[in-house]
Amino acid sequence: MERLANRVMLLWGVRRAGLAILAGAFAALALPPFSFVAALFVSFTLLVWLMDGSATEPGAGFFARSRSTFGLGWLFGFGYFVAGLWWLGNALLVEADEFAWALPLAILGLPAVLALYYGLATWIAGLVWSDGFGRLAALALGFGLAEWLRSFLLTGFPWNAIGYGVMPIPLMMQSDRVIGLFGMSALAVFVVSAPALIGTRRGMLGGVTLAVLLACAHLGYGAYSLSQAPPPGQHAEQEVSIRVVQPVIDQARKMDINDRVAVFEEHLALSTLPPKPGARRPDIIIWPETSVPFILTQYRDALVRIADVLQDGQILIAGVVRIEDAAPGQPPRYYNSIYAIDSQGQILSASDKVHLTPFGEYLPFETFWNSLGISNIVDMPGGFSAGTTHSLLTLPSGQSFYPLICYEAIFPDEVTASVSSASALLNITNDAWFGDTPGPYQHFQQSRLRAVETGISLIRGANSGISAQIDPFGRVLKQIEFNKKGVMDSTLGRFSVSKWNNYSRQNNFWLIILSLALIAGISRLGLKYRLN
Repeated sequence: MERLANRVMLLWGVRRAGLAILAGAFAALALPPFSFVAALFVSFTLLVWLMDGSATEPGAGFFARSRSTFGLGWLFGFGYFVAGLWWLGNALLVEADEFAWALPLAILGLPAVLALYYGLATWIAGLVWSDGFGRLAALALGFGLAEWLRSFLLTGFPWNAIGYGVMPIPLMMQSDRVIGLFGMSALAVFVVSAPALIGTRRGMLGGVTLAVLLACAHLGYGAYSLSQAPPPGQHAEQEVSIRVVQPVIDQARKMDINDRVAVFEEHLALSTLPPKPGARRPDIIIWPETSVPFILTQYRDALVRIADVLQDGQILIAGVVRIEDAAPGQPPRYYNSIYAIDSQGQILSASDKVHLTPFGEYLPFETFWNSLGISNIVDMPGGFSAGTTHSLLTLPSGQSFYPLICYEAIFPDEVTASVSSASALLNITNDAWFGDTPGPYQHFQQSRLRAVETGISLIRGANSGISAQIDPFGRVLKQIEFNKKGVMDSTLGRFSVSKWNNYSRQNNFWLIILSLALIAGISRLGLKYRLN
């Protein structure tokens, strides 16, 4: 292994760049649907050795080393994001005649931008790089900060953060409740980089020992948490029966004005299917994001049709487009929203999507892009408007749901304190845009982690899947497989789970960052002392 490490460290030029890209791409195998965690150990071990060759280049000045370390991280990130996000291009093929030209921007352009964060990570690491296990702390420090910044800069896009790669199953998810996604990302990088020490022998005993202790603590806490959990599906109190409708409507059909009534009727037909023998009639029926393919409030007959289908006391929660009149002379505003509708066809409650998808639901710097002939993917005059805050959907029976529309579920820090009053998280989405690709599986896993972090069950309704009920420990109680048309009937109950709020997780994250900075800094000072 020492011979391999030396060969990697001595690579230069195209070979070094190629290996960095391949290492990043291989790391993406840790993400769903593969969830091959071992890929991270291989990729980050190679990255450490490549960094050894860049950060300690003899005779290189500060700017030369900075360019080398930043470029190395950018190449690694480019490979990682291309391999992990190539499926975004599928959304452009729904209307290929209009948007196919933008495929290179989606498949290569976005990864090139996101890779800047990983370039920043390795640049930070390079500032305090050393020859012992402190360099693992330096790399973990850089990636922890980079993933944190990626969650909010330029509207934020923390999709496929490194931490997700080490949380494929409930046993490995529980630590997320304590230290959060970004803390998990930082410590994960330290652990998966540890094999690099075996190849260089420098700091091997201390570094590998610490990595093993962290891994054992991670798995041990997961085992302890699950041992305290009730059996899956068992609740202290059964409250309400829920039906989730998964219609599997092709996106092209939803956008076809001539097919909209048929799409609406398909949702109604699934909603009225009889429950299995012995099962309760659903109290709440959930449709996915933008399931109503027209402005519901402009079609009174549609509300009447819903009232005809719902039985007394039943509630329909549906993803809709909400319209709001603006000031005179101004175009109306459109919102990606959720309605709760009762059996009389009355809209009881509503909530708007707060965090919109750039270039999908709105155009940042719209005037500039329009001047170049670039329009929004969603055909909506002026795009969608953002809601001001996440509003609980409160029902007459007393249940309340904390709404997360589509990719809002990937932002852990955007779940506000009001979630503690909710009966469950509710994530409705339409992943049909991405076809049969890794995208829907990645989205599903990231949604599961929000249930673990908040200690509250999650109900997920997706147009093409994966629809599911997930308990506060990340366990899937029921689900409808991807691209399978049907309904999921379940019972939602509540039980007490020890909660760590966002504030606690943020404090723990910064404690981790401070600890890594101290280890890396002390190791760097020790190296300078020895060299002098």
